[in-house]
Amino acid sequence: MTLKIPEIGFGTVHLDGAPGVEAITSAISAGYRLIDTAYNYENEGTVGVALKKSGLPREELFVTSKLPGRFHARDLGRVRIEESLYRLGTDYLDLLLIHWPNPQRDLYVEAWQTLIEVRDAGLVRHIGVSNFLPEHILRLEKETGELPAINQIELHPYFPQVEQVQFHDDNGILTEAWSPLSNGRGLVNEPLLAEIGARHGVGGGEVALAWHHARGIIPIPRSTKPERQRSNLEAIKIVLNDEEIAAITALGREDGRIKNQDPATFEEF
Repeated sequence: MTLKIPEIGFGTVHLDGAPGVEAITSAISAGYRLIDTAYNYENEGTVGVALKKSGLPREELFVTSKLPGRFHARDLGRVRIEESLYRLGTDYLDLLLIHWPNPQRDLYVEAWQTLIEVRDAGLVRHIGVSNFLPEHILRLEKETGELPAINQIELHPYFPQVEQVQFHDDNGILTEAWSPLSNGRGLVNEPLLAEIGARHGVGGGEVALAWHHARGIIPIPRSTKPERQRSNLEAIKIVLNDEEIAAITALGREDGRIKNQDPATFEEF
């Protein structure tokens, strides 16, 4: 099945309960169709209520969830994936990701085999990974014969991930960006982004999202404010020139990760 995915998504981490339903339904009303959640966000029920409340046909929405590290073992994953579907109130996921590789536990290949199984069973349309390094991805291909459709990674102007994105491009893997605005660490007020934004009549946050889009990356911003939801959505229509793209990429820092979560060592359960 050919993967057709919206060019920008809406992140739902920390959006739960009634306020979460309100924020997510607002985003869908604004025009978002890619809704990103995870088992570990503990809000799949909230997302499910918002999807239903939106009134849109299921096929018009692209819903993503993620399998956490504690369920990587081959005999644990499928039940948890079924639980995600029950919580979301849907018969299928458009995309299911392995949330982190957890290489010290070394069960991510088993998790990938489970994702292949549930996709072939029709519970999931497409499968991918999140926070995987090239060596993790190449091992999946070597041991199962399948590459992920998508890798969702931390990516923003302070951490542009140039080599990782090139690896994805070379292997036909789409790149999604979590925390594309660097999780509120002052990125939207970065002078360079403000300068470029002034030329285009937008703010620094919109410029950052336009930079993602220009690089062929799917950003997944999150906001509870309807006006910000709309401006983020519109940002991918901004056309940056090559010099602007290169200048923004040059903002990258050696310590650019938000929480120093290196997939080679970080463990998520």
